[in-house]
Amino acid sequence: MATKTREELRVARHNRLRKKVEGTAARPRLAVFRSLNHIYAQLIDDTVGHTIVACSSQEKGMKNGGNLAGAKEVGTKLAEKAKAAGIKSAVFDRGGFRYAGRVASLAEGAREGGLEF
Repeated sequence: MATKTREELRVARHNRLRKKVEGTAARPRLAVFRSLNHIYAQLIDDTVGHTIVACSSQEKGMKNGGNLAGAKEVGTKLAEKAKAAGIKSAVFDRGGFRYAGRVASLAEGAREGGLEF
């Protein structure tokens, strides 16, 4: 049997996590994706399959890119957009990544921005 790549292992972890985490209109899922250079986050209503709010380190006005400071900035910006959309709380979906480094920094920024999870 062939060995699985890091990406295949991450997707398997994400699928395992998704069995337990589901977003609703009142409490959407905050999904995080971390690439080599950037970080992306979105609030998703899984009942209808729509993205309510999205933010990434590639948007205009983001100064730090995908590093720790950039991830925190993305979390804060996402929380601001969520407030504007009338969302106060969310369920955190780390996307199969470890809750450390940039993922934890994004979550911290979202909490500081006023999002509860």
